[in-house]
Amino acid sequence: MEGFAATDIRLPAYIRLRDTLTARIAKGEWTPDQPIPSEARLAKEFDVSIGTVRKAVDGLVEEGLLERRQGSGTRVRAPSFNATLFRFFPIRERDGSALAIPSSQIILRSITEAPDEAANVLATRDVIKIVRLRSLSDQPVLFEEIYIPTSRFAGFEALPEASLGPLLYPLYFEHFGVMVKRAADEVSFGRASDRVAQQLRIQPDDPLAVIKRTAFDIENTPIEWRIASGNATEFRYRSEIN
Repeated sequence: MEGFAATDIRLPAYIRLRDTLTARIAKGEWTPDQPIPSEARLAKEFDVSIGTVRKAVDGLVEEGLLERRQGSGTRVRAPSFNATLFRFFPIRERDGSALAIPSSQIILRSITEAPDEAANVLATRDVIKIVRLRSLSDQPVLFEEIYIPTSRFAGFEALPEASLGPLLYPLYFEHFGVMVKRAADEVSFGRASDRVAQQLRIQPDDPLAVIKRTAFDIENTPIEWRIASGNATEFRYRSEIN
């Protein structure tokens, strides 16, 4: 069974194949824009049964890395993080209509030394810092400080302004081949510093909702740490228990 990634040969073939397919996706061999090869083609390439291929692919679908689309094959699943931080705040225009993607203003991009918390998460102090303001109907909602390792995103600080859209995760993949698989958020509360208050148009020492996020790639390596601050008076949390 040639072509497998370097995994323990004692593992079942479907697990070895699953890990091999994961490595290929991590290298950007397949993207959400086109289906992966058919089960028959993969079975022939790796000299395994179609049942083995199907079991490996099923595992990646369950993990959320692949998705099956009716009539268009199995594809890499594009992560959907369009406005996830905004689930803590009202995502509505002033007329009440829904707003899918808040606007984004990049205030700063620079190579710097990571603060302790970011360095501990990313396992490096060599980072690029991004400072960003997110707004709804021209009203600031979130002030973000974002840190990404220069080893994975070399040159991000020099990308043309025109290439920076409102969403960073698609940008990470398009320019650097880094796909965000999942993100973990931790919510707490604090008080606005002078700088944050000025950006959010609130008063210094006003209450803040603080959301710390760690984003992971498909190999579960942390590739981004951010801290987002918003007006606590606008904070919302909803949970359904069934």
